[in-house]
Parts: sequence; structure tokens; C-alpha cells
Amino acid sequence: MFLRRMSAELPTPDRALPGRPIAMPIGDRHEVLGSSLKGPFPAGAQVAVFGMGCFWGAERLFWTLPGVLTTSVGYAGGITPNPTYEEVCSGMTGHTEVVQVVYDPTVISYEDLLKVFWENHDPTQGMRQGNDVGTQYRSAIYASTDEQLATATASRDAFAPIVARAGKGEITTEIARLGDYYFAEDYHQQYLAPTKNPNGYCNHGPNGLSCPVGVARTA
Repeated sequence: MFLRRMSAELPTPDRALPGRPIAMPIGDRHEVLGSSLKGPFPAGAQVAVFGMGCFWGAERLFWTLPGVLTTSVGYAGGITPNPTYEEVCSGMTGHTEVVQVVYDPTVISYEDLLKVFWENHDPTQGMRQGNDVGTQYRSAIYASTDEQLATATASRDAFAPIVARAGKGEITTEIARLGDYYFAEDYHQQYLAPTKNPNGYCNHGPNGLSCPVGVARTA
């Protein structure tokens, strides 16, 4: 029962679960794209990491985009090394559920990815996303470069007035440099793939707001 506790507060390092030194064993083939989840990735490829609530639906949004080479789901923004799903859901690791997107910047830009991020979830809900409650569902952008960090911050500032005019309140999205990214368990990877769970639960979709960055993309 302890590990299923839903938390609205992030743990301090002295209270976080200890984790383990061994990485989560997963397969390396993307169920939809057929590409490698772990790399090495093609020369010039870049990595973006987003938290939008439940990572199943978030991953499906990104693997449909032209220029995305591979996606995976995992945990970022926390303290505990190599956490399990149950540990993350306890709120005692500090992580949020994220999707890692590896993309070709000559085909799709980071701004394009940010547009998909901002327009397909509610970035004002704090430690939740819809009916999913807990620190693991918080909205987050973890930048892999200083350039990404600056671009993500600028996109938030451009989107904030639009969100406010819609009566949604203040954006609570965490924006920070990416630390450690831990792969989620194998059964979470491409969970909503047509060959796995095509009718599975997903709370992601257009929020009715248009972010003034990037290019509108459709599957």
C-alpha cells in the first residue's frame, strides 16, 4: 500500500527511495518504428524529453511525427537511481513520467516538438494531469542542451498569455536541464502500439489552444 501512495510534494534527497545500481532491462526495438530505443543514434540526431502526464499517450503523439527517429518512455527529474514504476508512483523518487524523443532536426525542429507538447495536455495543473494525480504526472520539459533550455523557456513565455486569456491560470510546467533518464519497464514501451494496446487509455489530445512556435503537425 505504501508504494501506491499518491503524493503532491516532491521528496527531499534524504527521504527518497534508495533505488538500485542496475538499469531496467528492456528490448531495443521500437514496436512501431522498428528503430533502436537505446542507440547509438544516427549522426546529427538530437534528443528531447517531455513529461505530459501518463507517458503512454504522450509517446504515441510523438512517434507519429515526421522526422522522429525513435521514442521511449521512462522517468526523469528525480532522485532515485533506476526506479521501478511502483516506486515512481509512490511519489518517493521525485521522477515524472516522460517520453524521450530522438529526432532529425533537418526534418522536424525542436520548436515543432514543443508545439505538440504545449497543445496536447494541460500545463497548468501542477502535480496532476486530469484524473491522474501525483508528482509523476507533472508537466515537464527536460532540455538536453542549453539551446533547448532557452527555446523551451521562450516557448513557455510565448504560450503563457494565450493560456491566461483562456482562463486556464498559470503554467506550472517544470523546465530544467536533463539529468539522468531511466527507461521504464519493457511493457510500458510503445504501450499504445497497434500490435499491443491500440484501444488503451490515453488522456492526451488537443487542448484547443494554439502555441505560437513551431509548425502544426498531424499524424
